[in-house]
Amino acid sequence: MGNMEALHNIGVAIVVAIGIAGALALILFVVVLLQARKINVPPGAGFGETLLHTPLSVVLFLDVMDLALDLLGAPIAWVVLDRLGLKALRGVAAVEALIPFTQLIPLMTLSWIVARVLGPQRVEAIESTGSYTKYMRTAEKSPPADDYDFYSD
Repeated sequence: MGNMEALHNIGVAIVVAIGIAGALALILFVVVLLQARKINVPPGAGFGETLLHTPLSVVLFLDVMDLALDLLGAPIAWVVLDRLGLKALRGVAAVEALIPFTQLIPLMTLSWIVARVLGPQRVEAIESTGSYTKYMRTAEKSPPADDYDFYSD
């Protein structure tokens, strides 16, 4: 009986955690809807640039919703991001939601933090080269980022 009681307690804890995450996702969704008018992403912006224009509440909502709904979060994230004009984030959010057992990793929030730490110039350089390692190799051979013209090849 000890094992059955332990499994029952674990199950109850999981259901409670999912319920709390779902309630928090609903609250964050209301906040996102209130802030939606302030999001202004340039057309053709990539993933990193879009993250720079995205409020923290949006990425928190995506991660909490992913935690609460697991696989069911993918279509909801797709529609919400499409309606908010954050099309560059749709693919990453959907793939994260579809990969099993990644719900505990707040990928969108971590990506948002990395984009903020790197800043607009580095994010743009990374997106134009395709990877961070390519950017670092290029940065070692080129002038500082402040003097570098990213649009000339």
